Amino acid sequence: LGCCQSAQAAFYINLGIETLPLRIRKHSDNALAVAKHLQSHPKISRVIYPGLESDPSHELSKKYLTDGLCSGVLSLDIKGGREAGAKFIDNVKLASPEVHVADIKTCLLHPATATHRQLSDKQLEECGITPGLVRLSVGLEDLDDIIRDIDEALEKV
Repeated sequence: LGCCQSAQAAFYINLGIETLPLRIRKHSDNALAVAKHLQSHPKISRVIYPGLESDPSHELSKKYLTDGLCSGVLSLDIKGGREAGAKFIDNVKLASPEVHVADIKTCLLHPATATHRQLSDKQLEECGITPGLVRLSVGLEDLDDIIRDIDEALEKV
């Protein structure tokens, strides 16, 4: 029985490796589209994503990521600080609050109320984290569904 489980595990590992380029491309494409969409959103003060021409790391991303893939992860700063960030997290439906990134599903994290909740707003800013910062790992779901989920949650902030 142990042999069968190992063969099955090997099959799934191989399947994951073989489909990795497709998944990474979709992560990156979806993240860039979400970043561009949020760039001009009235409830967002900034979007951090090296695929955006306005990002300070954009030139480095073009230099080192020559295939056009940036990442599936971006950060957005929601106007209104800690309360607004928490309210946003509470109102997403498709995306799930998680600490990890690069899942096939969209995940997000509000450091001020999760991993760094013990810090004051001043301490957060000293660490380079604004109180309204949300890290978003964009998944493989339909892009329109991801954007709709984010927009609907932002409407409630």
